[in-house]
Amino acid sequence: MVLRIRLARFGKKHAPFYNIVVAHARTARNSRPLEVLGTYDPIPKPPPPGTNARPWKDIKLDVSRARYWVGVGAQPSDTAWRLLSMVGILEPRFRVGQIQGKVVKAETAAKSLIPEEAEVAQ
Repeated sequence: MVLRIRLARFGKKHAPFYNIVVAHARTARNSRPLEVLGTYDPIPKPPPPGTNARPWKDIKLDVSRARYWVGVGAQPSDTAWRLLSMVGILEPRFRVGQIQGKVVKAETAAKSLIPEEAEVAQ
């Protein structure tokens, strides 16, 4: 059966709190998971007073168990993939550097549409 690494929501209204869990793919969101890997609190925490730091979100994760489940073949959801890439377990899915090489600039696109013979004749 397919295993998924995903988030299970806990907390109150307007105050979400998530457990990062490993569960079978076809089970309900808040059903009993196979294992709880960690927690994620998406509400930004204020920086300590007197520092110029940015607010931060709390991610607690058992890295060794997460690596084990990814190695066994558990498929992370999109949000879990983002969290695992922040911790350094997986590669980020969307990288700006990969996209930059594939973007065609306007002046080069226009030159590629004009045949070379027309450029030579001018």
